[in-house]
Amino acid sequence: MNATTRMPADHSDSLSDSFSASYSGVVAFIAVATEGSFARAADRLGVGRSAVSRSVQKLEGQLGARLFSRTTRSTSLTCEGELFFENCRPGVERILQALEEMRDLREGPPRGQLRIGSTHGFGRKVLAPLMADFRLRYPDIGLELVLDERPADLAVDRVDVAFRDGRLDDSQVIAKQLIPMQMLVCASPQYARRHGVPRSVEELRAHACIHRRLPNGRLRDWDFKIDGRARGLLPSGDIVFNDDELTLQAVLDGQGLAQMPGFQVCDALRSGALVSCLDPFAPDDGGHYLCYLSRRQLPKRIRAFIDFATARIRALDLDCALELHRGRGDPARMVAVAG
Repeated sequence: MNATTRMPADHSDSLSDSFSASYSGVVAFIAVATEGSFARAADRLGVGRSAVSRSVQKLEGQLGARLFSRTTRSTSLTCEGELFFENCRPGVERILQALEEMRDLREGPPRGQLRIGSTHGFGRKVLAPLMADFRLRYPDIGLELVLDERPADLAVDRVDVAFRDGRLDDSQVIAKQLIPMQMLVCASPQYARRHGVPRSVEELRAHACIHRRLPNGRLRDWDFKIDGRARGLLPSGDIVFNDDELTLQAVLDGQGLAQMPGFQVCDALRSGALVSCLDPFAPDDGGHYLCYLSRRQLPKRIRAFIDFATARIRALDLDCALELHRGRGDPARMVAVAG
C-alpha cells in the first residue's frame, strides 16, 4: 500500500528529472551543432564549457547514441547527431522565432493583426472614419472591423477590442466608458410641421413610428424614464428596418419618428436636419464602452489602438444631452419649429 502511494510521486520526479535533463541537453546540443564548438556554444549560452559538455553527455546517455565526434581541433556531428539535429531544428527554430517576435512586440514599434468588434451603427458612423488615420500612424498593424449587433465573446470570437452599448457582464473584461449613450426620439422638421410632435409618451400612438429589428427577430423597445422609473414600450408603426443608417434616413425623409442613439443623430440635430422630442422622458445614460480582455501584459498593438480610439472618439463631441438640457430639444421649441 505504501509502495503504491509513493509511485505517483516517484514517477512524477522521474519525468521531471528526465525532461529537465533532456531540455538542457537539447539546448546545449543545438548550440554546439550551430556554433561548431563547445567553447563558442558555452559563450552563446552564457555558461561554462564544462556545463555544456555535461548536458550533451547526459543527452547522449538518454539517447544511447554518440552525437559528436570530438578531437582536440574539431567538433563535428556523427550520423546519429545529424539525424537528431535535423529532427530538432524545426521545433527549435519555431521557438526562437516566437521568442524573437515577442521581443519585437515588447521593444519594437506596435505591429500585428487587430480584430475589432462593434455594432453596425457605431462601426460605420464612428470607427470606420478613424481607420485610415490609425493606419497612417501605425502602418505595421493590420485591422479587421467586424460589425455585429450581438455582443461579442471576446475570447471565443478572437476579438481584441469591442465597442458596446452598456458594459459587458464579464469579470474578465475591462470596460471603459468613451461617450454617453443617450436614446433620443427624433423627427425631421418637415414631419414636425405636418404632424406636430408628441409632448408625452402616450401621444406616440398618434404618430408614425419607425422600428428597429434586432438580430433575434424582436423589435427593439423604446426606452423612457417616467416618474423616476424606467419603462420600455413598443409603439405601433408600419416601417421596420434592421439597420441603423436606414432607420436614420427614413426619419430624415420625414417618414416618421424613431428612437436612435445620440452619437448617430448629433450632427443632424446640430445642423437642424432633425429635431428631438420627449427629452424630459429620455432614459438614463447607459454609456458606450470600449472593452478588452484583462491582461497583465497587454500587447502594444492593442494598447496603441485603445489610446488612439479613446482620444479620437472623445474629441468628436458626441454628447447631445447638454445641448438638449439647455433647451434645444424641449417641447416648446418643437412646437415653434413645427409652426
